[in-house]
Amino acid sequence: MKRVMGIVNLQENNSFIRELTDARAVESLPFAGRYRMLDFALSSMVNSGIINVGIMLPDYSRSVLDHIRSGKDWDLARRHDGLYYLPAALPKDDSRPGDLKNFYFNLDFIEHNNPGKKYVLLARGSFVYNMDFSSILRFHQNTGADITMVYHKMKSESAGKNVVLEVAENGLVTDISEKPAIYDGSKVSMSIYLMEKSTFIDMVRNTYEHGGQDLLLDGVIRRASKYKIYAFEHTGYMAHIDSTAAYYKASMDILQPDNWEALFMGAHPVYTKVKDEVPVQYKETAVVKNSLVANGCIVRGEVENSVLFRGVRVGKGARIKNSIIMQRCEIRDGALIENVICDKNVVITKDKWLKGAENYPLIVGKNVVI
Repeated sequence: MKRVMGIVNLQENNSFIRELTDARAVESLPFAGRYRMLDFALSSMVNSGIINVGIMLPDYSRSVLDHIRSGKDWDLARRHDGLYYLPAALPKDDSRPGDLKNFYFNLDFIEHNNPGKKYVLLARGSFVYNMDFSSILRFHQNTGADITMVYHKMKSESAGKNVVLEVAENGLVTDISEKPAIYDGSKVSMSIYLMEKSTFIDMVRNTYEHGGQDLLLDGVIRRASKYKIYAFEHTGYMAHIDSTAAYYKASMDILQPDNWEALFMGAHPVYTKVKDEVPVQYKETAVVKNSLVANGCIVRGEVENSVLFRGVRVGKGARIKNSIIMQRCEIRDGALIENVICDKNVVITKDKWLKGAENYPLIVGKNVVI
């Protein structure tokens, strides 16, 4: 894998999850008590032996830069290889929509950075998984593919805005459809692509210079006949965070032991920015059931089927159920929270009741006091 350059593309469409991404990228959303979304793709690359990683920055990049910094926590702060930030194209350079222009304006770096890299592995930061990418490289080499795409078999209710593959028995992709009707067992792309660097450079350059806007749509789908594309199946846990409902569902799914073990208890750890916090304090009046409570929390009330991030305070007599409470929130005495997502630094004052629906959780924005 030392001949592979990884690129994590953080140019995700935020419009489907705008309530939580007004001031941050989807990929920097907090997840599972202490992580950020982009930790999963980045950790999978590092665990697979990829030591040269480029981060394609989103328009809102401050939270991403603050989280990753030098890449030290992923062992990417290196004298050679390591972590590189690839800035988005400025409007004065190109105002067309889509992510293709960002790859095009970074082609010089991709082409000449470490010429010993033969392959490029592309991944998005809006997927939750823990994967060994080295098996994809072996599959790619054995099939003689020009492009290898990774897919996951999905249930109908889990895939509404994805790309579906039709795959022959030998793994050859025979059709790629964007946003088709979904059925159980649909092979949905995870937006992970492996190809030779020369193939990637040719694809980006030719597609962009012919007016293309989107790498997947214009570079892969509309040019599929030019390439021998094979599909590799991922069989572990996977979630795509492309909506508020998907984020809420994935957060609740993590409370199931099988899903937690698949993500975090295997041979490959998920790395994140290290923050030193004291252990959770459970006071005498605390009752906690089937919940994920991060370090730094102080719990005096009841917490059930919920995710509490670092530094949350739960007052005496307060009840939290089926909810996601992000960093430094305070749920004061007697408050009731059910089916709610509280962004960072929210204060729910004494005896207030907030209740959403399981399929439509109530969202409380950052720094709000109710």
